[in-house]
Amino acid sequence: MTHDAMTQGTHDGRPASGGGRKGRGAPRKRRRGLKITLSVLLVLLLAAGGTVYWLYSRIDGNITGVDIDKALGDDRPEKLPTSGQNLLVLGSDSRAGAANKELGGGGDVSGARSDTAMVVHIPEGRSRAVAVSIPRDTLVTRPECAKADGSTVPSANRVMFNSVYSQVGPACVVKTVEKMSKVRIDHYLEINFAGFKDLVDAIGGVTVDVPQDIHDKSSGLDLTKGPHKLDGTESLAYVRTRHGIGDGSDLGRIGLQQQFLLALLSEVKSQDLLDSPTKSYKIANSATKSLTTDAGLASLTSLTEFARSMNGVDPGTMETIMLPVAYDKQDPNRVVAAQPQADDLWKAIRKDGTIPESAKKSPATGG
Repeated sequence: MTHDAMTQGTHDGRPASGGGRKGRGAPRKRRRGLKITLSVLLVLLLAAGGTVYWLYSRIDGNITGVDIDKALGDDRPEKLPTSGQNLLVLGSDSRAGAANKELGGGGDVSGARSDTAMVVHIPEGRSRAVAVSIPRDTLVTRPECAKADGSTVPSANRVMFNSVYSQVGPACVVKTVEKMSKVRIDHYLEINFAGFKDLVDAIGGVTVDVPQDIHDKSSGLDLTKGPHKLDGTESLAYVRTRHGIGDGSDLGRIGLQQQFLLALLSEVKSQDLLDSPTKSYKIANSATKSLTTDAGLASLTSLTEFARSMNGVDPGTMETIMLPVAYDKQDPNRVVAAQPQADDLWKAIRKDGTIPESAKKSPATGG
């Protein structure tokens, strides 16, 4: 109510209702009504603020953090001034239990394992990026590592890369990657594949261009060549499939996983989530429930700041490479890093340089 409205009636500012007790009571009633209105507004604002805080706390509490720096100590590659940012992205998979069995891939596998591993290199300037996939069947030297309970696991030669996660844990995976590449890993991101299904459903599906007909009885995937919009269950089968493409080895599906990752990032980036707070919350809740990060990113604020810093990176221009590998001479079902291609690849990433074409070619193709 304006001052003019409150004083309208006489030229000297007195209420038009006249003098006496009745005249003095009206403004008090109005003031009391104004106080009630402000109190209700304040309660509503506090309630809204409490809801926002509750939603923030719920999403923030979804994220699991792992103190990689504390676990690894000082025995790590040097952080070079021009090395940009390096992320180790793991897709962890447990197919044990009825729920996961329904998602394809069998229900007789106990424990979790790293089904997908990528070193994502973001050069200084953050306008482009390269993702290097490490085949899970790669034989590596696992360094001595400390487990979460404080015990020590000795170094071992010729162990499968994906066994490091299940036997020792994520910090040892980071240490193994750093030892084999001499690349300093700045951040660790792990997404659980069962939660990944919910994320895809939350954004309304992801469209991929299937390179060839896929009929995989193991994963339950049945797709014809060409573009398909996949829901969460189909997407999970797509990134898991190995028997329906190539020679049935892990190498054949790496291309599908890289392709899907880029399609997922592009889909999220293309959606105007600011116009749909409900959908934004649903996506954020699904994403964070399936997410484990290093301690430096283990909060919604830190993740948001990091995402904003990478806003200039276009998923459509991200280069995807498989670590050059060759079939192991002792066991053709396993692969080893191919030399000198692998060393040349890691050297280029360490120095933020151009990756030579020879380092992008793998003797073992999975075809």
